[in-house]
Amino acid sequence: MAMAVRARCVGVDVGKEFVEVAEGEAVMRVANTPAAIRRWLGTLSGPLQLAVESTQRYHEAVVHAALARGHRVYLVDACRLSRYREALGVRVKSDAADARLLWRYLRAEGERLRPYELAPRAVTRLRELLHARARLTAAKVTIAQSLAAVGALARTRQALLTRLQGALALIDRRLAACLREAGYSADARRTARIPGIGPLSSAALVASFHRGCFVSADAFIAYLGLDLRVRESGRWRGQRKLSKRGDPEVRRLLFNAARAAARTARWRGYYERLRARGLATTAAYVALSRKLARLAFALLRDQSELRPHRPA
Repeated sequence: MAMAVRARCVGVDVGKEFVEVAEGEAVMRVANTPAAIRRWLGTLSGPLQLAVESTQRYHEAVVHAALARGHRVYLVDACRLSRYREALGVRVKSDAADARLLWRYLRAEGERLRPYELAPRAVTRLRELLHARARLTAAKVTIAQSLAAVGALARTRQALLTRLQGALALIDRRLAACLREAGYSADARRTARIPGIGPLSSAALVASFHRGCFVSADAFIAYLGLDLRVRESGRWRGQRKLSKRGDPEVRRLLFNAARAAARTARWRGYYERLRARGLATTAAYVALSRKLARLAFALLRDQSELRPHRPA
């Protein structure tokens, strides 16, 4: 009977120009380019398990090349790695030390980790457009406020705002086209019927739902980073805070959706009950955004329509 081949564990600390690769105590440096990473992976035999530090974009070349070769990849965010470093009492913080730490983390916790899977192309595109729109909106607000008092630049200010508004309109059209081409338009309409949910928060919810296969609404809420961290010891009860592990732009859109929903007939009573229980305004909006996300998940999962609201 043939023996199963155990996958080799590799820790990969990612930087803008280089990645540090560790297997045990041995560490090597590889240029963070697709060609260099492919050459490095070509020198390794057997199945690999890679613990890769999660960054904004710098980890993508490693992840894509490893998945293309059939290796298993685990993304580890910087916060989790930092907590692991503190738990082990490691005092050194360097790229090489982090690569070794990632290798050690994968060896110890690999069986409990979930392998990373590439998102559908449409989901990636929707997220890119939503993030681009958020940056343009922030730029528009900054220009409008910073140049408002400069009378000599009034025409320049207006021209910039007009151009930015045109770019925002273009992104909105691209979002609608992306939803249509991916076959997500019906899902977007389904979630947009929820009072408080607009086109942007609807697109964000649809993209998040199609990112993976969620076994429950709780898993979806945790993916969005809207789940609560509980800190308790004996009779001590710490303040509960959001895990914030998901995309912050999705949470921002849902928070704004909750602010709008709190003024609608369907959700006004729920929001007022939260406030009556003693929740602060922000906490009540967060709880309402979680409620909106749960309802959207149920509609998307069951492919059902929202029932008409019947006030008590």
